Amino acid sequence: MTIQCKSSFQHNDSGSGVLYLVATPIGNLEDMTFRAVRTLKECDIIAAEDTRQTRKLLSHFDISPKQLFSYHEHNKTASGPELIRYIIEGNNLALVSDAGLPAISDPGADLVTLAVQAGISVVPVPGANAALSALIASGLPTGKFTFVGFLPRERKDIRAVLTPLRASQGTLLFYESPHRVGKTLAYLQEAFGNRRVTLARELTKRYEEFLRGTIEECLEWLEEHPPMGEYVIVVEGESREEAQEADSAWWRPLSIAEHVVHYEGEGISRKDAMKKAAADRGVAKRDIYNALLEE
Repeated sequence: MTIQCKSSFQHNDSGSGVLYLVATPIGNLEDMTFRAVRTLKECDIIAAEDTRQTRKLLSHFDISPKQLFSYHEHNKTASGPELIRYIIEGNNLALVSDAGLPAISDPGADLVTLAVQAGISVVPVPGANAALSALIASGLPTGKFTFVGFLPRERKDIRAVLTPLRASQGTLLFYESPHRVGKTLAYLQEAFGNRRVTLARELTKRYEEFLRGTIEECLEWLEEHPPMGEYVIVVEGESREEAQEADSAWWRPLSIAEHVVHYEGEGISRKDAMKKAAADRGVAKRDIYNALLEE
């Protein structure tokens, strides 16, 4: 067990530095905090996802970095240990992403892991966050929620992520780019049915927009209004009625093989029986096929 008590700008007792996770604006520069500006000014090193983007931010707030390093998904394996070495040598390091909180859908999480393993103090400097900003303005329940982030690219991987979430009663939060938001909504409808959603676009920016409705309604809207900007998709969790319906499903006590045999007993082909069993269970027919092979 490790216990860390550190709230002010300082060095560890061991002489090593501190890793500061500094939130940056997600659009509106006025969301930059006084503490974030001070931390970036005082740190020995700033590690940034995109140094060009970060230089613009630093210039706006008249911050002259002592050292600015690139740290992103493609160089984290090499850069991570090097940055940890700098901290151990006594340098305070501020980690920033292109926008929002570092380490959220971001390689900064790997740097935090390395820092904790090395006994380095990790200090969050809170600020803007797209997912939580979308959640609190969505109109959907905020008492319980799950942050999912970006879905994988492959269809089978998407289903593997979404299928277990079908029974989640908390609100679900997804990130998505404009050219994939329509496809992602279609996957969500396939997995969850026509639930209520909120599409939050361009948060804190000039063209900030919230679209609230069912998945079908949002898909229809996007057909007439081409998606633009980065999206947060907020999806309602499983309703009490959905949960009761799922719990009372006649097929639930059956194995997948028994489920398919049941439909075959009604005189339909094995292919159609597999299709109906997949629809009942909310999974792909391929998943039924693979499960039959395993059984």
